[in-house]
Parts: sequence; structure tokens; C-alpha cells
Amino acid sequence: MSRQALITGGAGFIGVNLAAVLAADGWKVHVFDLLTRPGTEWNLSWLKRRYPERVTFTRADIRDFSAVREAVRWADVVFHLAAQVAVTTSLADPRADFEVNALGTLNVLEAIRQSGPHRPLLYTSTNKVYGALAGVPVVEEATRYSYADRPWGIDETQPLDFHSPYGCSKGAADQYVRDYARVYGLPTVVFRMSCIYGPHQFGTEDQGWVAHFVISAVTGRAITIYGDGKQVRDVLFVTDLVAAMRAAIDRIDVTAGRVYNIGGGPENTLSVWHEFGPLLADVLGASLSPPTFASWRSGDQKVYVSDIRRAMQDLGWRPKVGVREGLRILADWVRSHRDQLAADRTAR
Repeated sequence: MSRQALITGGAGFIGVNLAAVLAADGWKVHVFDLLTRPGTEWNLSWLKRRYPERVTFTRADIRDFSAVREAVRWADVVFHLAAQVAVTTSLADPRADFEVNALGTLNVLEAIRQSGPHRPLLYTSTNKVYGALAGVPVVEEATRYSYADRPWGIDETQPLDFHSPYGCSKGAADQYVRDYARVYGLPTVVFRMSCIYGPHQFGTEDQGWVAHFVISAVTGRAITIYGDGKQVRDVLFVTDLVAAMRAAIDRIDVTAGRVYNIGGGPENTLSVWHEFGPLLADVLGASLSPPTFASWRSGDQKVYVSDIRRAMQDLGWRPKVGVREGLRILADWVRSHRDQLAADRTAR
């Protein structure tokens, strides 16, 4: 009998990639999504065309407990990806941000707790729960910032320091997921993720910067860099994230109740413009227009690199797709869907 997965936010960038891999492997996949984010309707249509017999869909709001409870009853495993994902949006409407991220996550946890037996739950949190990392020494180099004394990056013992309504809502959800494992014995796993990129990502200025820059370059849109462009992130190609997700569920006897920092790690870092820009130009085979530089955004981390050693040990996992290869795959996808992406941006 096929395993059955519920993916909240399953028509989003990560969700559709996860759903496609599971469906290709014989799973029945239930996508739960409100389809409010750009590109989700297109992603869902692509997924249903590709796996018509293995994908079902419910259009519903994660804030609707009755809808969540009904969807959870169907599942063997729950991947909770539905979220409000932008700091800027959280500043404009902190109540909606809280209700989607914190209350929505509580709805999922309560649906699992009340329905029994307890299904494994994987929750996608964010590195933003660590705040601006103000106490971590950083040095400035020619093209990037670097940690002065953290060669492996930030590990899971780093103190939490929520910044912005988004950081607070995701952080609250992160801690609820952890605590439901401790208090109720739910087999939950938290992924605190760095920058994920790949096909099906309709990146914007506020979220999904790698795809946003690629789409902007291909479609001739201007790029704005907030800060000086030397800020560094570790990036992870989406297929590597999906592999980590599957490993976390397959090894739930080890991973239940644990938190993992998930990203490309020290081997997959680059500064957001002074290193990324030349690499993108090389991959595209074309020069890029100079970006506009604007003021730093509140709480922006000069450096964030995930220490992924715990994940590597517990999951038997490591990133396989290097930055150049992943960027080439994403650029090819953007080029092949240029008209769709250009139309999507014009409609916003």
C-alpha cells in the first residue's frame, strides 16, 4: 500500500519539488494550499498533469482548523511548509503573519495530537530564529563578510533571538513543534533552513533572493541590493533539501524531537552580489546591469552559514549539488519559462 503524505503549502516552491519526488517514488500526495502566492497555481497545474493519479488537492487556509484536521486524518506523514514567508509582509500586517505562522502551526500540531496515531511531522523553520547574530564576531574581506571564529558556521546551540514579527511567529512555531515532541510525544522534526533555491521558485525581492536575481537578469529587470552586497549566505539546491527531508522521516526513530540547521554549509557559500553577480554572469554568458544599492534592512545578518554536521551525522546526508551546477539548472529553468515568469511579475 502506498504511503500517504500531506504537504501544507504543497504548491509552493519547496512543496511542489517535494511532492514531485514523493509521487515519482509511488507515494500518494495530498497538497493543502490556499494558492495565494505567485506561481502556486502554475506549480499545482504542472504537478497534477505530471502525476494525475497520485496527487490530490485541497484549497484551504492553514488557519482553518477543521480543514487542517480533515487533511491530517488522511496522512501517514505531514510536511508542514505553509507559511507567511516575508519579513516585509510581517511588518505591514503582523496579525496575519502571526495567525498563519504560529496559529497555523498550532492547528497542524493539534490535528495530529487529536487524531492519533501520531504521524511524523517535519516543520520548515528558518535561520531567522537566531536573529542578527550580534554577538558573533564577523570580519570584512574584499568581497564578503566571514565569521572570525566559526569555520563550520552556526550550530543548533546558538541562542534564539527573534527579530521582526516574522522572526517571532516562525520562532514561536519552531518552539511549539519542539515542545509537542517533549510534552505529547509527537514525532516532530524542525529544519531551520538557510537559502534554498531551484526550479519552480518564483522569487521576489522579499523572499527567494537567488531566484529573484536570476529571473531579474533573464527578464531584464532591475536589481536592488540592500546593504553593500558583501553579506554571505550558504545556499542549498532544492533536491538536496528534499533528500534531507526524506532522510529525516525515514530515520524518525533518531530525528524525533530534534532540530537541524539545514543549508549548503561552508562549502556552498557566496556573497549576495560581489561573488554571486560574477558567477551568475558567467553562467548566463552575459554581462549584468549594475544593481542599485539601498540601506541595510533591519535585522539583516552580515553572515549566515549553517553548521550542518548534526544533520550529516543523523541523516546520513550531505549536499550534492554545488553552487555553479545548481545555478545553471535554475537558470535553464528560468529561461525555459521566461514568458510565464515575465507575465507573473507584470501582474503583481
